[in-house]
Amino acid sequence: MLAFHEYHQLSQSAHSEERGRAARIAARAYLEHDGPADEQAALYAAVLNYLDDSSVKVRAALAYEMLRSPNAPRALMFALAQDESIIGAAIVQFSPVLLDSDLIALLNKGDDRIAEAIVSRSQIGERIYTALFALESRRIDELLLENPDVEISADLLIQLCDRWCDDASMRGVLLGREDLPVAGRFLLTEHIADDLMGARIVKGSVQPSRLNRLMRDQLDKATTGLCDGEPTVEHYDYVQALYGSDRLTPRLLIHSIIAGRMQFYVTSLAVLSELPIRKVDGILQSGMRRALHALFTRCGFEPSLRNLMARLTVMARDADLEIDLASRHFVVSQLISTLIDEHEGEIPDSLETVFSYLNEQNVTLAKEAARGVMASFCAEVDETLALPDAPLRDELLALPAA
Repeated sequence: MLAFHEYHQLSQSAHSEERGRAARIAARAYLEHDGPADEQAALYAAVLNYLDDSSVKVRAALAYEMLRSPNAPRALMFALAQDESIIGAAIVQFSPVLLDSDLIALLNKGDDRIAEAIVSRSQIGERIYTALFALESRRIDELLLENPDVEISADLLIQLCDRWCDDASMRGVLLGREDLPVAGRFLLTEHIADDLMGARIVKGSVQPSRLNRLMRDQLDKATTGLCDGEPTVEHYDYVQALYGSDRLTPRLLIHSIIAGRMQFYVTSLAVLSELPIRKVDGILQSGMRRALHALFTRCGFEPSLRNLMARLTVMARDADLEIDLASRHFVVSQLISTLIDEHEGEIPDSLETVFSYLNEQNVTLAKEAARGVMASFCAEVDETLALPDAPLRDELLALPAA
């Protein structure tokens, strides 16, 4: 115990270490005091006096004792939060008595260290993280995204995706959040594809047209794969955003069927037709051709595309296209044959792009189905069977590379 007069002498010392000790004693006494009101008032006045001490060590000692206490005077803590950065940052990060309005006022002073301290608080209200995002600071945004305790709204997450879609490192941080909306994931995926297309190592390794085809296919897979599981409002909004930005193309719809991404297909048709998802799903599952054509007409499809989509939908009903590669290849090849027969080899202009895509998929699926077949056959076939040897030709070949 220290008598009041002894404390007073210590507080008036010329040595900052002794005044710092007095500041800690006064702070602890104030926080633990349960005596008369005049003693409480004297202790409150004592701790306030240390705000004007010339030594940072003294003010830091006062802040250390008050730092985490829910009983610390808010006015005192707000004043300490505006002290030297080493003191202010600690107060801002740990003091439970500071209000959101206090933090916003401190944030508006423009100190980066204070902003980082606010991000590190155990709880941050919506007003606070909205104000932090308004700074458009890469460091602050990264800290907020990496803090699992910060609940960020879907709208702000999408804004962050738009802000940092060209930054590879920030894309990784954003994609690491489980609560990232599908629209944000799609936006980041598009930019990842663009960066891959532009990378020298990729451009130098793959022929341009083949690279373009590969990246389109992968982007189609990513786009349709973002609608997974039970239908949700988020899925509907995502597809509606695709439609509003002219990204919901016939190619994408056909890909969704071929790849077995039926949730994307159903949601897309619901958006286009403005019908409930459940009703669209029922028509696709068991509707007659007339019902399918009515649905596709409502979606705005031309007659030739309506016929193709109806055929493809019916063919897909009896196949598990999501996992059965052979069925996928069969459906595509049958659809191509049907189109050629129906139009006698003269594919209409309205289906030219779709037909080209189906041809690409037919080749891709055939190659995937062929992988390992020959090796498996060679391992199981009778060893006496052989292939005829093909001797080299003497004449010059038209293909120099051969």
